Amino acid sequence: MTTIGLLARIEAKPEYASEVQTMLRYALRLACEEEQTVTWFAFRESPTTFGIFDTFADEDGRHAHLEGKIAAALMEVAPTMLSAPPDIRPVDLLATKLP
Repeated sequence: MTTIGLLARIEAKPEYASEVQTMLRYALRLACEEEQTVTWFAFRESPTTFGIFDTFADEDGRHAHLEGKIAAALMEVAPTMLSAPPDIRPVDLLATKLP
């Protein structure tokens, strides 16, 4: 069972919301290349609030993801496109249902 994950909230500046959405859609390709990322979801909460939820088999996978291309891309655009740095939090999964 996958027991660890990350939950990230991303607040875009209003004028960059569509660019952040496009970036998150593109990031799916990068997530698929990460062997240790079990599941990866990008979502939108409001016109300017986005998020990412992903899971990993172990701490090494979570650490590799945080050092990977998606995190680097978010940090690169943060000063220009985001209202604040992404709020990235480690989470422990209590129960899961997957297909």
